[in-house]
Amino acid sequence: MTKTEKNTMKDKVAVLMGGRSSEREISLMSGQGVLQALQSQGVDAHAFDPAEQPLEQLKAQGFGRCFIALHGRYGEDGCVQGALELLGIPYTGSGVMASSIGMDKVMTKRIWRFEGLPTPDWRLVSSAQETEQALTALGAPMIVKPAREGSTIGLTKVTSAEECAAAYALAARYDHEVLCEQFIDGDETTCPILGSAHNARALPVIRIVAPGGNYDYENKYFNDETQYHCPSGLPSAEEEQIQRLCERAYRTLGCRGWARVDVMIRASDRQPFLLEINTSPGMTSHSLVPMAARADGMGYEQLCLHLLAAASLDHAL
Repeated sequence: MTKTEKNTMKDKVAVLMGGRSSEREISLMSGQGVLQALQSQGVDAHAFDPAEQPLEQLKAQGFGRCFIALHGRYGEDGCVQGALELLGIPYTGSGVMASSIGMDKVMTKRIWRFEGLPTPDWRLVSSAQETEQALTALGAPMIVKPAREGSTIGLTKVTSAEECAAAYALAARYDHEVLCEQFIDGDETTCPILGSAHNARALPVIRIVAPGGNYDYENKYFNDETQYHCPSGLPSAEEEQIQRLCERAYRTLGCRGWARVDVMIRASDRQPFLLEINTSPGMTSHSLVPMAARADGMGYEQLCLHLLAAASLDHAL
């Protein structure tokens, strides 16, 4: 345990979990894992569900820092980060701006494209008719998904114009901004990043093989048939290329603490494409950051302590 990690043992720590997003169930699983890990290491850690208690109770109850295990809206999108800034309580992960941008897939893609980083072509649509027009422009198959959701919630892979109306309607249930994205056929990978600014470093890449090539909500969290390869089995030069690309993607958005970047490798020419970034990744038994950390020699408890030790405020950087 480092000196910084030892210093965190002095604080009363709130593990923020649950919340009001559509990913509440997964957040509770992540939070319980983190809570048990921190308590096993002697941290004075307690569960705190923002859906059940107002955030100002954090100050009243004497919490000195927060481990954010919230996913999705109100927890991963800059909202809770802004509240913690006002309360003056250091927290894990990215700050307000990076969290907000990272949650918005369209803004993320715009910034990456501006910076010359590869990401699939896309269209932002507001109707079933515009979704059909996007299919004509981007080609089939095409991914239709909410612009600001996670865990593949509301996502559909469409192969024909007849499927566009239902795909748009499903995505629009979760967000009035609907993203149509060019489908990249190839290897699905993800790469966790730890650290901040020039100290940010990529962990080993994970290659994901889901049943039928469908890495949806069920296959992410509840299906033991999904295969996770870490080591990835990719050529070493290709894995290193993805790691450097993900580090650039992370720094470009101003992320700190940790995140996970999802990447597709096009089968035809092995070109990697950035899909999205998760600034508050899962910490469940099926989660990928702990898996990559283990491959890098860092156990789950050590990872939790490391992330907690890096808790900070935007204005304190």
